[in-house]
Amino acid sequence: MAFTQTLRRLREDKTNYRRRSTMLMSKLEFVTVQISNENILVQIHKPELSGDKVVASVHSRFLLDKGWKGSRKSISASYLTGYFAGKKALAKGVKNAILYSGTSKYTQRMAAALKGVIDAGLEIPADQETFPTADRIKGEHLKVKNDTEKIKSTIDSGVKKQ
Repeated sequence: MAFTQTLRRLREDKTNYRRRSTMLMSKLEFVTVQISNENILVQIHKPELSGDKVVASVHSRFLLDKGWKGSRKSISASYLTGYFAGKKALAKGVKNAILYSGTSKYTQRMAAALKGVIDAGLEIPADQETFPTADRIKGEHLKVKNDTEKIKSTIDSGVKKQ
């Protein structure tokens, strides 16, 4: 009986190689959204043979500098994090991309980050029905209220200065 070795990243449930290979064959930039216990990380990658290059990366801790109070992993925080990542990617010349979720499931926070990237100006194929409602993106459902429009305008003015 022969032993067949499975790939380590497949065994550890870190990489879906079928999904990754179809994504790499498209040769488009791709957006990844990582959600941890406290923060959200949105990155735009460019696939290359030597490895994926990060074009733009934004962590939700940047919201603290903008006057954010409350959770940094809420739907509105993930929307603003995606919006800032989209603005940074546009400044570096990225026009369109696709979402790569890897082995993680598509959640409302991931959808909010994707909507932020789309609202920033990147063209990403997505179904509008999967996005959270406008009042959830504005944070009306949260106990600690934040002015998302004000933070969005500071992001716009900050990106123009760079």
